[in-house]
Amino acid sequence: MSTHEAQHYMVSMEEVRKLLNHSIESSMLIVDEEESVIMATDQLLKFSGFSAEEITHMPFSQFFKVRATLQELYDFYFGQESGLVEWPHGFLMNKNGEITHYQFSMVKLAREEKQLYLMVLKNQLEGSELNLLQRFSDAFLKDVNLGVLLISMDFTLVDISDMACRILGMEREHILNMPLDEVFATVPSEHRLVNRTILRGMVVRNHAVSWTNNHERFELLLDSNVLKDSQGNMVGAYIIFKDVTNMRSLEEMVQRSDRLAMIGQIAAGTAHEIRNPLTSIKGFLQVLRRTFEVQGMGKEQSYTEVMLTEINRINELVNEFLLLSKPKHVSYERIDVSEVLRGILPIINNEAILYNVHLQYEASYHLPEVMADQELLKQVFLNVCKNGIEAMSDGGILTISEKIDTAERNVCIDVHDTGTGIPMFVIDKIFDPFFTTKDTGTGLGLSVCQRIIHDMGGGIRVSSKGFGTTFTISIPYA
Repeated sequence: MSTHEAQHYMVSMEEVRKLLNHSIESSMLIVDEEESVIMATDQLLKFSGFSAEEITHMPFSQFFKVRATLQELYDFYFGQESGLVEWPHGFLMNKNGEITHYQFSMVKLAREEKQLYLMVLKNQLEGSELNLLQRFSDAFLKDVNLGVLLISMDFTLVDISDMACRILGMEREHILNMPLDEVFATVPSEHRLVNRTILRGMVVRNHAVSWTNNHERFELLLDSNVLKDSQGNMVGAYIIFKDVTNMRSLEEMVQRSDRLAMIGQIAAGTAHEIRNPLTSIKGFLQVLRRTFEVQGMGKEQSYTEVMLTEINRINELVNEFLLLSKPKHVSYERIDVSEVLRGILPIINNEAILYNVHLQYEASYHLPEVMADQELLKQVFLNVCKNGIEAMSDGGILTISEKIDTAERNVCIDVHDTGTGIPMFVIDKIFDPFFTTKDTGTGLGLSVCQRIIHDMGGGIRVSSKGFGTTFTISIPYA
């Protein structure tokens, strides 16, 4: 309110003192005798949801619900004969139709052309109790390790916690007070974190949700419920979610390890029993093949060759089974990972040539030594590189790069191919035993690799974003 405008109002010092005693933390507005709003303070605008332009000249009765005229209110509550000690109560309706109980006080302002009323509105919870709740709410949204979204009845985002912004990959100032349909406009409706059903009273408890922003994937546990006022009317809703990505990954790792251990126990108990008869069968088939060859029985000889090929395949499967159980003769020693890689590069390159793949090796000199079994490490590198080469059926580039993760104290080997990538619905299953996308694969190769690296205290992870796939093998160094 400008100084020029203020000169038109004449209020007694006693009235001003009375007003100021009650105006702290309050909303104020000026209404003319025709009950049309002249102006409102920023605090009232903030609560009401109206802009200054919208509220100016608005009928006072449109948002202040009381069955009396302004003059009747003033005469009854604040006239000279009223003897009022406590502020009377009223109901204030905001732009969204939400109603809040308010206490109010009035002062009549003398102006030459028309009568004006200055009203002070005070929420019943204002004062120390409101301040404490507000401080807790602000601290909760800022500091708590939870994702929190507050939603109004018109499906608008009222507030959001810092953690929720980080997980959603959004900036608070860009999405606050936006309709949630616009906030999640780029997300298909079935995958949105928030659905309009929440405003119809739908309650959710411990609902597991996967969310991927532009940088990371998160596993979330989500709760939601409605918010009601003291009269039981719904005024909004909230969503709270917890990031359980690490817990979910650990749980999956334990489950996978249990499956591998079970398969390993079965393999260890049956592998030798399978190999013994296979050795006898293979030996007699080789004799028969030689006989058929001498006697010129080419057709029968071809049958024995098919059977011998299948027996060799069974033997390879048994060998992979045995590797799933924890190796019993592992020789851990300090080794240079670069030397291991350079030793097998000719083998990898020969495989790449067969598939018209170009091999690139990006060395990082002076890598720290790691504690590992050299032969098992070779097996892991060969298996992962072979998978990458076979993923590029039309040719491409296989890049092997070395680097050091000083934060986690790991030597890391990245194996990147330029193939078609791995679909999102498959990528979580590639380390599961027997899962394979190859027509002739056993589905045990990556499971074996993961077991070997885990036994060395390291990890193996995969990332694929539509074009190409990268396997990262991490081995800790002292």
